[in-house]
Amino acid sequence: MRRILPFLLALIGTLMPVLAHAWWQPDWAYRKPITIDAGPQGGNITGDAGRVPMLLRLHTGNFSFEGVNETGADLRFVAADDKTVLNHQIEQFDPVLGIALVWVDVPAVTAGAKQQVWMYYGNRKAPAAGNGQRVFDPDYTAVYHFGESNVPARDTTAYGNNGQNPVVTLDGAIIGKGAQAGASPIVLPASPSLALAAGSPFTFSAWVHPEKLGANEAIYVRRDGGGDLVIGVDQGVPFVQVGTQRSQPGQPIQAGKWSHLAVTADGKSVTLYVGGHAATTLAVALPALNSPAVLGGDVEGASGSLARFSGAVDEVRLSKVARSAALLQTDAVSQGAESRLIAYGPDEQQAGKSHFAFILAAMPVDAWVVVCVLGLMALVSWLIMITKGRSYAAKARANSTFMTHFREASGAPLDQIARTNRVPEDVQDQSPLWRLYEVALSELHRRHELGYDTSAVSEATIGAIRASMDGAMVREVEDMSKRMNWLSTSIEGAPYVGLFGTVIGIMLVFVVAAMAGAVDINSVAPGMAAALLCTAAGLGVAIPALFGYNWLVSRSDALSADMAVFVDEFTTRLAEEQGEGRRQPVLQRA
Repeated sequence: MRRILPFLLALIGTLMPVLAHAWWQPDWAYRKPITIDAGPQGGNITGDAGRVPMLLRLHTGNFSFEGVNETGADLRFVAADDKTVLNHQIEQFDPVLGIALVWVDVPAVTAGAKQQVWMYYGNRKAPAAGNGQRVFDPDYTAVYHFGESNVPARDTTAYGNNGQNPVVTLDGAIIGKGAQAGASPIVLPASPSLALAAGSPFTFSAWVHPEKLGANEAIYVRRDGGGDLVIGVDQGVPFVQVGTQRSQPGQPIQAGKWSHLAVTADGKSVTLYVGGHAATTLAVALPALNSPAVLGGDVEGASGSLARFSGAVDEVRLSKVARSAALLQTDAVSQGAESRLIAYGPDEQQAGKSHFAFILAAMPVDAWVVVCVLGLMALVSWLIMITKGRSYAAKARANSTFMTHFREASGAPLDQIARTNRVPEDVQDQSPLWRLYEVALSELHRRHELGYDTSAVSEATIGAIRASMDGAMVREVEDMSKRMNWLSTSIEGAPYVGLFGTVIGIMLVFVVAAMAGAVDINSVAPGMAAALLCTAAGLGVAIPALFGYNWLVSRSDALSADMAVFVDEFTTRLAEEQGEGRRQPVLQRA
């Protein structure tokens, strides 16, 4: 045991660095830690925002662009557990200019808390991730980045609500490219996913950049019969108008600067947000709206139409739910040019870890529990095999030494070996044959004390002595078989324990993948490999136990055979030398 303990401590010491410096996939050479800090020292978000499509701005100041694929196809984003792959969408990636804009689906942003996301890169063979549309949850019905020039605005959600007319774009917007609204209004489709029933929840958000402050300029307009929804700016003061009701003046915005505007409707009221903070509220529900919407201007031919918006818009989003104030605040804080919500750490390079180390790093808690149980089973099994093997070897050596003395004493009285004390004490302690020999001598001496003639032993007495030796032999066999049932249990049970861990692990892999909305091979493969490691561990316990058990059984059978042969040999000599009709010297007590 004392020899095995240092080995186990060394093994644990070897695994500790692996667990402390987990690496998601061995094929990715580099990673960068990204910290999302919603606390007072960071973004100072006042509420739990929940799931957020977070904008990451990569530039030469926080990212070197060395070792990354020229298209960004090898970018992967993994949660702090280094297992859960996060969906991402690349809006812009230009390593030559040293700029990239990437949207990452962060499952939960909590007020006052920090969390870490790993950005992996450096795998030239990695295919482009096909999960960009999953970055925005299904309640987003349209998201426009305006990344393509002179083409209709492309909706990056799965709904495909693309614009109806080409967009004039401009560089240097708040997030990459933006749309020049004053040149030509952008018409959005009247699709079923954008249709609103009366009293439906709704959210509109956008970044706006007025070039000058004009009167009644339209940013988003949707008119359907007698129902109207208008979001605009009047002399720099944002407003929302539902039908004939217009909101009271609130926080103004400035010309020449980007501002975040949002409007939410919850079926009872409509709230206007400026810079992520509620500015004004209308106690009214939205009307039914099934017509096309217009960005940057009014619906053509509308009575009392508003002026076109003389400026630019960017990152326009429509939702079929009323987004929370915390989410809108997070959007306004995180998408700004100087966001304190996100901090970028130094790049790290993996130091040649093995594939097995990555599997260990991907193992969940339940898998570790199973592996630890199997490790204990393996430890006990190895201890039994080692101790039994050494015991059987010592018994075999002691038996061989004893039989040498026993056969050298052939022709002499059977108790001569005991009387002369020729057998060493260590042999007497270890040899089962010596103990059988003592049992036989004890039976003879007992009969001598009772007055039997031990110089002419009857066949009945020889049979009784043989029975005593057989009983002692059975007890010796039972002693040798102690704890052997643990080995048989390990052989049969360890694979089932490992299989149990594998089944639980695979269940958790698919549940986590479904919750994260990621079902690609990169998101499920590490967890699957870690789950299968449980089965491998079970087999790793059972296979050595099987070989050791068979080897020990063969050694035990050999020792049993030696005892059976010795019983026959002893009783044969007893019959020949001290049987009826033979006159031999009286045996003396050893």
